[in-house]
Amino acid sequence: MHEQKRSGEMIGYVMVGTNDLNRATRFYNATLAPLGLVQVERLETFTAYAPEAATDAIEFYVTTPFDQRPATPGNGTMVALAAPSMQALEQFHTVGLQNGGTDEGAPGPREEGSAICYAYVRDFDGNKICAFYDKAKGQAAHE
Repeated sequence: MHEQKRSGEMIGYVMVGTNDLNRATRFYNATLAPLGLVQVERLETFTAYAPEAATDAIEFYVTTPFDQRPATPGNGTMVALAAPSMQALEQFHTVGLQNGGTDEGAPGPREEGSAICYAYVRDFDGNKICAFYDKAKGQAAHE
């Protein structure tokens, strides 16, 4: 995997585990596309995704565990990815469900009066993935 160091950023990349890399790759190829993330690398043990505009800046990996034990999701662990538009947020949720994910929260605000909308899906390995969009700013928001 690539080591990446970007000035001013705290998180270099995110990684989730899987017990079926082929199935996970199909799920994430479809589910991450509305967020502008595309598959940029595929090896025997992982698949890597990056923004369409910066395919050398890998941000998300799905991988078989290095220790070769079964992949399990962490209780309370969640990955949140910025959506470029409300339509992309809705597509993320719909496509995730169509590709074997389970609904963890339909697109919409979570607090009354909030302009930030969220959508949640859980992949078939149990990893919880969120997409978020700030309607007031017309762009993805960081909490």
